[in-house]
Amino acid sequence: MELGSIVHFLQDKSILITGATGFLAKILLEKILRVQPNVKKMYLLLRAPDAKSATHRLHNEIIGKDLFKVLKEKLGENFNSFISEKLTLVPGDISRENLGLEDSILREEIYNQTDVIINLAATTNFDERYDISLGLNTFGVKYTIDFAKKCTKLKVLMHVSTAYVCGEGEGLILEKPYHLGNSLNGVSGLDIDEEEKVVHDKLGELQQKGATENEIKKAMKDLGITRANKYGWPNTYVFTKAMGEMLVEELRGNLSIVIVRPSIVTSTFKEPFPGWAEGIRTIDSLAVAYGKGKLTCFLGDPKALIDAIPADMVVNAMLVAMVTHANHPSDTIYHVSSSVRKPLRYGDIQDYGYTYFTAKPWINKDGKPVKVGKCVVLKNMDSFRRYMFIRYVLLLKGLELANTAFCQYFKGTYLDLNRKIQIVMRLVELYKPYLFFKGAFDDMNTEKLRMAARQGGVETDLFYFDPKVINWDDYFLNTHLPGAAKYIYK
Repeated sequence: MELGSIVHFLQDKSILITGATGFLAKILLEKILRVQPNVKKMYLLLRAPDAKSATHRLHNEIIGKDLFKVLKEKLGENFNSFISEKLTLVPGDISRENLGLEDSILREEIYNQTDVIINLAATTNFDERYDISLGLNTFGVKYTIDFAKKCTKLKVLMHVSTAYVCGEGEGLILEKPYHLGNSLNGVSGLDIDEEEKVVHDKLGELQQKGATENEIKKAMKDLGITRANKYGWPNTYVFTKAMGEMLVEELRGNLSIVIVRPSIVTSTFKEPFPGWAEGIRTIDSLAVAYGKGKLTCFLGDPKALIDAIPADMVVNAMLVAMVTHANHPSDTIYHVSSSVRKPLRYGDIQDYGYTYFTAKPWINKDGKPVKVGKCVVLKNMDSFRRYMFIRYVLLLKGLELANTAFCQYFKGTYLDLNRKIQIVMRLVELYKPYLFFKGAFDDMNTEKLRMAARQGGVETDLFYFDPKVINWDDYFLNTHLPGAAKYIYK
């Protein structure tokens, strides 16, 4: 591997980032602008119909965030002029040809100037509509590669996937590619074009029947889960991301393309400051629901590995891999993960939640602290179903014993209770594969990258991504949980 200074590589480079309003994309953008202000141009592809809408998204969803406060302090009154000079907004849509870029002049400029493309555009919703997920996570990859082939100066294309394309993997999960037609359960016949046809036919059928928008939405969500399960994937998200990787292998041609697969991305470890987070991720939703007193049982194996990695480490690994393969073209896949180097278990997460919210209880809307207790740990789905059934029966019994004068109210409560039970069961089914996950992500390629960085002149103090340096107790209690409370739930 040929490396060298990352900061020097970034100087005078033009970089196109898709999915620019996403969590990792913002951290990546801030990092590049902060460590190398002499980057030539950052093209930001934003889903927007026009420049005005793209500008609105830039200010509200990117540079208006607390994440950029360090850069603002560093640049002072020059911040706005610096942003105007370095950033070019690209209104578009990754799920369309030419990335939906209508401005032919800007399109030609990007073709002629771009050195690096980083594809971060995706929907990460496990329960997304299949048509939307297929368009963004699968065919978005095709359109990005088609676009990249027209970029005359391009040195490398980085595609950010997810470690969980492995589905319900067990044992050591290798950094290996997926090829067109692969399935996880041995079922043959997976054809991406056929998947597009299935979606098209289903939408046509629903429209012919006069289905409402809500009926179409539900049908598309159910279709995604059904198609994913058919070929061995547990949900629409990882299924469509896996098919996106298949298209990388099929269409790459002579392009230097790197696939980065992060595991569960958590708040920043150090930069630009510890604890910045955005959006509700699996462990955050569990932790905060517990802190609010709404989570009284914990489903999962306390001994099972949970693979978490701070967002700034993911971004640093991306930047080092980007420079490596701009100088040394390859088709390498990198797991950016912690389960091999620095294992973390679900039982640890439960303990951190109890310790943190006991010391710093959540204040409810009445201004009173919420007391938390030890969760009931349910180690299998049968136990969970029994637990939910007992709670359901007890709640209904309580309603029956209440004053009949409020029967109309109780009728609504019955319906509301049923709805909530259904929602909980659907969420549990979606998250079940990760609550009982039995795999660990091999990161041998990433370890080789770390070794090359240490030996090759990379500024390892700036571009750190070794999970061995993490003290999970300190990170969760003093960085991640306070950060989630401050930035996600405010």
